[in-house]
Amino acid sequence: MAIFVDRADAGRLLSARLAHLCGEDVVVAALPRGGVPVGFEIARALAAPMDVISVRKIGVPRQPELAMGAIAEGGIRVVDDETVCMAQVGQEEFARIEALEAVELDRRARRFRAGRPRIPLSGRTVVVVDDGIATGSTALAACRAAQAQGVARLVLAAPIAARDRLIRFRADADEVVCVEASQAFFGVGEFYGDFTQTSDEEVVELLDRSARNVGRTVEVEIPTPAVGLSGMPGLLGLPARPRAVVVFAHGSGSGRHSPRNRFVADVLRAAGFATLLVDLLDQDEAADDVAAFDLRLVAGRLLTAVAWLRARPETASLPLGCFGASTGAAAALSAAAQAGAGIAAVVSRGGRPDLAWEVLPEVSAPTLLIVGDRDDQVVELNRWARQRLTGCISRLEIVPGATHLFVEPGALTQVATDARDWFLERLAPRPAARSA
Repeated sequence: MAIFVDRADAGRLLSARLAHLCGEDVVVAALPRGGVPVGFEIARALAAPMDVISVRKIGVPRQPELAMGAIAEGGIRVVDDETVCMAQVGQEEFARIEALEAVELDRRARRFRAGRPRIPLSGRTVVVVDDGIATGSTALAACRAAQAQGVARLVLAAPIAARDRLIRFRADADEVVCVEASQAFFGVGEFYGDFTQTSDEEVVELLDRSARNVGRTVEVEIPTPAVGLSGMPGLLGLPARPRAVVVFAHGSGSGRHSPRNRFVADVLRAAGFATLLVDLLDQDEAADDVAAFDLRLVAGRLLTAVAWLRARPETASLPLGCFGASTGAAAALSAAAQAGAGIAAVVSRGGRPDLAWEVLPEVSAPTLLIVGDRDDQVVELNRWARQRLTGCISRLEIVPGATHLFVEPGALTQVATDARDWFLERLAPRPAARSA
C-alpha cells in the first residue's frame, strides 16, 4: 500500500509536481512537524526559503488523531462541524482542548524559529506543505494563516490527500498539488513505508539547514549623494559563510523585487554567494525613460552600491561580481570598465551591452552574455557587442526556445545555473590539486 519510502522521498516526488514554480518569488511554508521534511526537499528543489506555519490539531477526545478543528498562528481558527457533531463533543469540552493546544502552539512556534523572524509572505507565492491531508482542518488553518499575511498566490501541496476533502480548499488556495489523491483513505501513515514521528529537534535542524542553503535576506538602505534620493533600498542576502558577493543591476522598470532576479539570487545564495538586489532609480526616475537609459547615472549608482559593499564587514573582503539584466547589463559593464572598480566578473541576462558600446573594450572582468534564441534582435546586439569585449574573456550563451524575459519552462533555471557556474569559476575557483 505504501507509495513513499519516507517523508524525504515524498518531498522529492512532490517537488517534481511543483517545478512550474521555478523562477517565481516562492516561500515554502511547512506545517510542523511532519510537513517540514517534505517542505525541506521542495525548498531545496525550488531554491526557495522555508519557514513554518505553526498549526495545532484539535483532536477528538479518546481519538486525538482525528481532527475536529485546528488553530494556527495569527489567531486563525477552523472548526469541522461535521466531525464535532459525529464525535458528540460539546462547546465546553471543545474550548478546553483548544486552550491546551493554544499553549502548545505558542511553545512550538518559539521553539522552531529559535529567535529567527518570520519570513515575509506578503506579495509572494507561498507553498503550504504538509505530509498528508486527511480531514484537512490543519491544512485549511495554515492556508488561512498565510492568506492573512497578504500572499500573492497560495499553493497547497501534499504528497497524499483524501480526494473527498480537496473540495474544501477551493476558496482558500489558488492551486492544490498532490502526488496521489486517494478515495480509500484511512490515515496518512498507511501511504508511507516509514512514518516515524518527526521530532522538534529534526524540525529545528531542517530549518537551520534550509536557512544555510538559501541564507537570510535583510532590508538595507544605501546612502547616496544624489539630490532627491535619500538612499537606495536594497535586499542583502547573506549565506552563513559567503564565498563572494554579487550585486544585481535591474533593467528599466524593474527593481529589487523582480521575481526573475530574486530567483537567480536565491540560486546564487544556495551556492554560497552573498547577493545585493538594489533599486538604482527611485520611482519617478524608473518611470522616466530618459533617466532609465542614462547610463552614467545608473552605472554611478551601481558603483555607489559596490563601494557600500566594500565598507561592510560581511562583504568587504569578498570577490565581487555583477549580474545585469536588460539595460542593467549595460550599467554593469560600464561600471566594470571603470579603473579600480574591483568588479571581477559580469553576467548579462537578456542584456543591452550595445548601450555601453564605447567602453566595452575597457572591460577586463570575464563576461558571460546570456540571451534567448527567440530574442532575435538582442541576440544580434550581443554578438556584435562580444566582438568589442577585446580586453576580457567572454562567452555568449544562447538558451534554446527562450524569449527576452525567459518565461518559458526551464529557461530561467538555465540562466541561474549558467550564472552560478560562471561566478563559481571566476569568483570562487577551486584550489588546484596538489601534485604528488
